[in-house]
Amino acid sequence: MKEGRLPKRQYTEEFKAEAVRLAASVGGHEAARRLGVPVATVGNWSRRGIASAATSGAAVAGEAPARRPVSELEAENSRLRRELAEAKLDVEILRKATAYFARGSR
Repeated sequence: MKEGRLPKRQYTEEFKAEAVRLAASVGGHEAARRLGVPVATVGNWSRRGIASAATSGAAVAGEAPARRPVSELEAENSRLRRELAEAKLDVEILRKATAYFARGSR
């Protein structure tokens, strides 16, 4: 084995599930640090849904977590972008109005 590389470790499903639960509660980086596992490994387990049954409560073991269709996510994303643009415009108008009225009172 090359120097500087760690040997490949195998983890039990229970360990993975607990790691994902811990990552959900304290964050992926902190969970990885506490467990001595690479951050990417904990992230991979989370994305694969290792603890999907534990985190959602309704999923069956081995079943992928339920995901919304991409079109629904895109629609929500565009709606949120519109709302953000409107809010930024409102703030800009209020900022300009405040500056205008502040100048007029001097």
